[in-house]
Amino acid sequence: MIPYEARLRRVVHYIHDNPAGDLSLDALADVAAMSRFHWHRVFVAMTGETCAQAVRRIRAHKAAHWLVHTDWPVSVIALRSGHRNVQSFARSFRAHFGVTPAAFRTAGVSGDFQLFRMGQNDMVEYEIRNRDSVRLAALPHRGAYQDIGRAFQEIAAIFTARGLWAQAGPMVGVYHSDPSSVPEAELRSHAGVQVDAAFGMPDVLEEVILPGGPHAVMLYVGPYAGLPAAWDALYGNALPASERLPAEHASFEVYLNDPTQVAPEALRTEICVPLVSRPKNGDE
Repeated sequence: MIPYEARLRRVVHYIHDNPAGDLSLDALADVAAMSRFHWHRVFVAMTGETCAQAVRRIRAHKAAHWLVHTDWPVSVIALRSGHRNVQSFARSFRAHFGVTPAAFRTAGVSGDFQLFRMGQNDMVEYEIRNRDSVRLAALPHRGAYQDIGRAFQEIAAIFTARGLWAQAGPMVGVYHSDPSSVPEAELRSHAGVQVDAAFGMPDVLEEVILPGGPHAVMLYVGPYAGLPAAWDALYGNALPASERLPAEHASFEVYLNDPTQVAPEALRTEICVPLVSRPKNGDE
C-alpha cells in the first residue's frame, strides 16, 4: 500500500512539473492513485488548502517569476501557467497579487513591496546579527531556485503525515550555489524545517547544520518573486558598504510566515548571509 505521505509528495511534484497541464481534481486523484472523493479530503486535511487553491497558488508563483525574470510575452506566460487566455490569466493573477500581470512586470516587484527597515545603510537597510547554530530536517533540491517550493511541500507532507509539526520551527531555504556562475540545472539547495537537537530525524530527510556566528540579515516583505532582486541589493550594496566579507558557508532564507495563510505582499522573509567573524586588518 502506498503511504499517504508518498501520494501527497507525488501530487506536489506533478503540479510543479505540469503547471499548464490537466490539474483537475480527477487528474490529481489519478496521480495520487486514490478516489476523487477520498483524495480531496486527504489533501485538505494534510495541507490546509483545497487542491484548487494549491494549483492556483503554484501557477501564480510560477507566473510571477516568469514576469519578472523573462521577457516572454504575457500571452505565453498565461498559457505556460495553465490559463486558457490572457483575460482569465489577468483575473486570476490580480486575485492573487492585487495587481495586473503588466503592472507586476513594470514594477519589477518593487513599488508596494519593500525591504523592511532594520538598520541604517546608505542603500539597503539590514542588520548584522549573531545567530546561533541551527539544525534542519531537510530535502535536497537541484535545479532552479524558484522551483524549490516543491521540496518544501514535500517536507510539509512528511511532517503532516508523521505528526511532527509540534517539533518544528520556521522553514528555511539553504542555497549552496551562486546562480550567477552556476548553470541553473546544477544549482544546489536544501528545503528545510528548523528542529532541535532532540528531534529524531526521519530516514527520508537529511540533517543540515547552519553554523552560528555573525550574519548580515535583511528582512524582505513581499512576494517570493522579488527575492532575487533583494539578494542582489544585499550583495551589491549592503555588504560592500558594510566592509564585511561573507564567510565560506551557505546563505539562506528564513520564512517567517506561511504563503497559504497570508497575501503575497505580506510575506516576510529574512535573507541571511554568514560573515567572517572578525574583519581582517583593512582587507575587507
